[in-house]
Amino acid sequence: MTIKPILAGYFKLDGGAMFGVVPKTIWSKLVKPDENNLCTWALRCLLVEEGDTRLLIDAGMGDKQDAKFFSHYQPHGPSLSESLQAAGCTLESITDILLTHLHFDHCGGVLRREGDGFAPVFPNARVWVDKCHWEWAVKPNAREKASFLKENLLPLQELGLLHFLPEGENSSWPWLTLFRAYGHTEAMVLPVVAKGEKKVVFCADLFPSVHHLPMPYVMGYDMRPLETLADKERFFSKAMEENWLLFFEHDADNECALLEQTEKGIRAGKGMKLAEAGF
Repeated sequence: MTIKPILAGYFKLDGGAMFGVVPKTIWSKLVKPDENNLCTWALRCLLVEEGDTRLLIDAGMGDKQDAKFFSHYQPHGPSLSESLQAAGCTLESITDILLTHLHFDHCGGVLRREGDGFAPVFPNARVWVDKCHWEWAVKPNAREKASFLKENLLPLQELGLLHFLPEGENSSWPWLTLFRAYGHTEAMVLPVVAKGEKKVVFCADLFPSVHHLPMPYVMGYDMRPLETLADKERFFSKAMEENWLLFFEHDADNECALLEQTEKGIRAGKGMKLAEAGF
């Protein structure tokens, strides 16, 4: 098995929204905002190659939207296809894509515009989504609607790409289990990949960065912030018990970290690259 980080570029989001009730005087010491209060975040995906399977976890925001849309988020850096090519992987060789959830910055790179319609960026890939989350996303509430873009969702079904993940912890692969969280959005999936005795968890938006490990650090984007606290408690119990390596999707500076119990609670140890941790 090989596991590789795949960078789909960077983008910007409001620092206050990313840190919720935490005051700017505190969070700005962790992540520096620009003059518009925007902070730079990564779009970091994960590629798992095992046997005949080439599984991509999340797919960045893609390039389907117009200039006005992208002006709000200022995407920059390498594209998903460029990073895959640098990792020795073609778009055609991807067999499966697992989407943690369907917010635009996680699923937008699956489809591209073609004429008046849409076509798959990965022509041979099945796309896996949690069924409860899919039903939530295609009938969004008013607060979350801006994150669920119809052009990212409906063509998945129309093109026959959509597959639903099994319920419970088990997946379609013996080396991957599923941890679900319900605070950020309905049934967000955090994949846990086992390589021998080691396990790495793709943190998605439960912990978008290493700075979101403390319990009060809950994003303003979360639909159910109190549920996020419960998600964190369940996660910490499992992660500490099984010594999970945390892989951060949005942290621009820190790719991975192990957890440590400190007098202030559970925190991250020294940041590291995936390869440095033996993956």
